[in-house]
Amino acid sequence: MRYSIRLLLAAASVITIASASLMAVQSSLPKPDVLSATGGDIKIAPLNHATLQLTWNGHVILIDPTPQANYTGLTAPDIILVTDIHGDHLDPATIAKVKKATTKVVAPSAAAAKLESAIVMANGDTTTVDTVTIEAVPMYNLTRGPAAGQLFHDKGRGNGYVLTIGGKRIYIAGDTEGIPEMRALKNIDVAFIPMNLPYTMTELEAADAVKAFAPKVVYPYHYRGSDPTIFAKAVGTGKTDVRLRDWYAK
Repeated sequence: MRYSIRLLLAAASVITIASASLMAVQSSLPKPDVLSATGGDIKIAPLNHATLQLTWNGHVILIDPTPQANYTGLTAPDIILVTDIHGDHLDPATIAKVKKATTKVVAPSAAAAKLESAIVMANGDTTTVDTVTIEAVPMYNLTRGPAAGQLFHDKGRGNGYVLTIGGKRIYIAGDTEGIPEMRALKNIDVAFIPMNLPYTMTELEAADAVKAFAPKVVYPYHYRGSDPTIFAKAVGTGKTDVRLRDWYAK
């Protein structure tokens, strides 16, 4: 009898430790925002800098996975989108770590050259992957670069993306200034807009570009070293809901 009691106590201890571990993992997961959509809610989880996860109707989409983000407890993605070749957007080792055998990776040709079996998209291309419509749109610098006559991001090398899921259009800008192609976008429900110098644009430049195409919701992201509250004040309280989230939580 004493032996049985000891076994029961040991089993209870193991269950308690396991439950505590599970709760720790769950509490470490980013709390997603929720957007109502056809076929189920879209869950939006900022992970780090330019890395985010979208979940909808059983589909998990991961954008620009890099080592700086925490993937503990996250479901392996069905689709990975890569915007450009720089290390804060493209890390082949991280992609290999987080993906599963059936994950489809979408990238511009310059990034796809460093990946295995990626689906290559160029600016202007549209494709459908696992019922998700993906449009590759331009992302580039207008004026900023490391030296005279050079740009940090040349037109045509990288992709921004417009995703259509659940009847919603979601724009992921990537590394870009407020280019004409951004300003001309129509019917964007959610936009992710960068703002950091010297690589993209200032908070006020980003706000000016956003007001030109008026997404319903905008997230400042890729803002290391910038103040997104300046952006929020400049956008104002008109047509666009500005959502400030901590993309650099440790």
